[in-house]
Amino acid sequence: MQIRDIHHRKLFLNMLYRNATPFHLHLCLKQFIMSFEITGKLIAIYNIVQRTENFKTREFVIEKSEEINGRLITNYIKFQCVQDRTSIPDRFNIGDEVKVLFNLKGSKWTKDGKENYITNLDAWRMEHIKLTQEAPPEIHQEFDANAGSEIVDDLPF
Repeated sequence: MQIRDIHHRKLFLNMLYRNATPFHLHLCLKQFIMSFEITGKLIAIYNIVQRTENFKTREFVIEKSEEINGRLITNYIKFQCVQDRTSIPDRFNIGDEVKVLFNLKGSKWTKDGKENYITNLDAWRMEHIKLTQEAPPEIHQEFDANAGSEIVDDLPF
């Protein structure tokens, strides 16, 4: 298990230090186990939707392209932000390269006697990705034919 978020890492270590109950450690670890990250290009940001009096969401989409077996595959991944995290996309522009940290959430409900399932990608952090377009500095070495004349060849082969 890898705890990537510094705030949560400190919280986790603090709980261990203070001899937290197993239940509290379980709650803390649960967030880390279901946490993922992905990078891509931000292509859509939607308006905030007030779902109920006490619940609001906002969605955004990133484009993720990768080459698989010589073929370019592009995926479009929709995330949601909930409650106080609906402002997360405000700092970003369409076309920005971003890293999204998110949790997988799944729900089950029954309607008209039929069970239904939904999976959400709940974003809890988004960061700008700095793409460097500068080529690494080239190293130029000139060959001097006379430079090796002082070297004694003492190799056994």
